[in-house]
Amino acid sequence: MIVLDAFAVEAFFTGEVAAPIVRDVLVGGEQVVVSAINLAEVADRMMRVHGLTRLDLEQDLLTLGVTISDVDAPTALDAAALRAQHYHRARRAISIADCCAAAVTLDRDAVLATSDPALLAMVHAEGGRWIALPDSSGETWSPG
Repeated sequence: MIVLDAFAVEAFFTGEVAAPIVRDVLVGGEQVVVSAINLAEVADRMMRVHGLTRLDLEQDLLTLGVTISDVDAPTALDAAALRAQHYHRARRAISIADCCAAAVTLDRDAVLATSDPALLAMVHAEGGRWIALPDSSGETWSPG
């Protein structure tokens, strides 16, 4: 199972540098999951910034074949605990939405695909598995 964060999905839709890698993930045969919280992030930006309608976005998501994971109370509490443990305003400014992606990843022993260095560092620190996607400038995080 591979979990995509909001950036990964948006990168695919907008043709960012990471789009070919995300496409490979989507057609690679493994189950691909996006948390409902990360879906809200994607939907917000795709509608507000890129002008998609809700119907367009729903149809696009259906064609991707991703599974939308609910964020239940245990996952929400896991996300909050991750943020409480790892958040730092200057060194690791990680959002609660990204912590939801991490919680889904870690709870299901999945692989997280993202370009977010703070999120990758946190999942790495937690012993989780990850795929570092290139960010918009083509830079790719690695543990250091």
